[in-house]
This record gives sequence, structure tokens and C-alpha cells, in this order.
Amino acid sequence: MLTLVIASGLFLLTAITLLWLLSLLLHNASIVDVFWGLGFIFVYWLSYGLTSQPATTRHLLLGLLVTIWGARLALHILRRNWGQSEDFRYARWRQQAGKTWWWRSYFNVFLLQGAILWLVAWPLLATLANGDSQPMAWLDIMALLLWVTGFIFEAGGDWQLSRFKKDPANKGRLMASGLWRYTRHPNYFGDALVWWGFYLFAVAAGGWWTIFSPLLMTYLLRRVSGVAMLERTLRETKPGYAAYMSRTNAFFPGLPKDAIENAQERSNEDLST
Repeated sequence: MLTLVIASGLFLLTAITLLWLLSLLLHNASIVDVFWGLGFIFVYWLSYGLTSQPATTRHLLLGLLVTIWGARLALHILRRNWGQSEDFRYARWRQQAGKTWWWRSYFNVFLLQGAILWLVAWPLLATLANGDSQPMAWLDIMALLLWVTGFIFEAGGDWQLSRFKKDPANKGRLMASGLWRYTRHPNYFGDALVWWGFYLFAVAAGGWWTIFSPLLMTYLLRRVSGVAMLERTLRETKPGYAAYMSRTNAFFPGLPKDAIENAQERSNEDLST
């Protein structure tokens, strides 16, 4: 395990540094977001190649799931950002930092994301390090079910929103249908579930102690770089978003409040008759 942790850390430090240098040439720090999903793929298969233990069904299945998830996310972000200006978060930080942005971006954006990526990847490393001694069991089935559910929410939510935005008739309108009817951020909720699925694979392989990884991802998605950061902007810039917030769960899916109220009214009417 220690070998995998050190090797993956050195790889990420090198990759992140090169990516930072490229961002200075492109004058665009948004490229770090594309690397997020790819980074886990590289870390997993690099670590897979370094393990001295024979490959197991769990190793190959987990590698397939990490690759599908990471490649889909990277491609989605690349398509979304292609031809666009720098993400508003980095553009604002660039303006605030002024002439010091060139080095501040290395620590505040690239190195920080690289460190988080490294920590979050530990369940993958633990699975690779210990997987041969623990055969596939019911926890692996639970892990796969969590991953599938999370992937449906994440990829499905992204696809629905992308399709909605491509329709000229929806310009200026708010996406509140499909998965977005039940949670304001189905993609973030799905991402969290995916990582709880990855963690259960680690638990099945004896890596229960890596629980800090899904906890960290869930916290970041809900309180830092996901829901909290995005909604500070949406409340001010998106017409109707305040009303959408009042009736729709922020993270965990649930029936909209208006649907619950309508169901209660119908139930009361049935009781009164």
C-alpha cells in the first residue's frame, strides 16, 4: 500500500505541475477540471501495474468502473468548456490575485486539486493492495449497485441539462424536470454515490479505514466546491431559482414540496368524503 501511495503521489505532483505550466501558456486554469476524472484513471492503472499480486475479478471490475466514470466526466467537461472562456471561479480568482495569479494558481488550484485527488483515490489503492486475499462477496454487489445508481444520477443529470441548454426555446429558462425535479444537483449527488460505491469495494478488500475518502468527497460536493459555491451564484443570476430552491431538495432526491402538498390535499379530500 505504501508503495502505491508514494508512486501515485509522485505521479500526480508531476502531472499537476506540467498541467499548471500548460495553463500559464493557455491563460486558462479550467483545464485542471478536465484532468480530474482522468487523474483517477491514470492513478488506478499505474498502481495496478505496480502491484505484485495477481489480478482479481474485483481489480478488473473496479478498473473498468473507474475508467468509465473518469472518461465520461472528463469528456463531458471538455465538451462543456470547449471554445468557452475560463470558468467564472478561476476568472474571479485571477482578477483578485492580479499579477500574483501565475504562482498562486499553482498552490490554490492545481496543487490543491492534486492533493485532494490523491487522498480521494486511497480506496482504489487499498483495493488493489489487499484485494487478492478477499474473494468477491455481497459487499461487492452493494458497491456495484451504488455505483450504477450514482452513475445514472451523475451522467443522466449532466445529459439532461446539456440537452436542455441546447434547445433555443429554453434560453433563460430553468431546468426543473427529469432528475432535476427531485434534486437541484443530481450530478453532484450521483458523484457522491459513485465514491461510496468505490469505498465499498475497498471495504470488501479490507480497506474500511479509507472512509475519509467518500466523506471528503461528499463534504466537498455539498459544502465547498459543489452545491454551496454554485448556488451562491445561481440565486443571484438565475430567474426563478429561489422558488425552485423552496420546493426542491438541494442534494438528496425527494418529491418536490408542491407534489407532496398536492398528495396531502388529495388524501384529505378522500378522507372527508
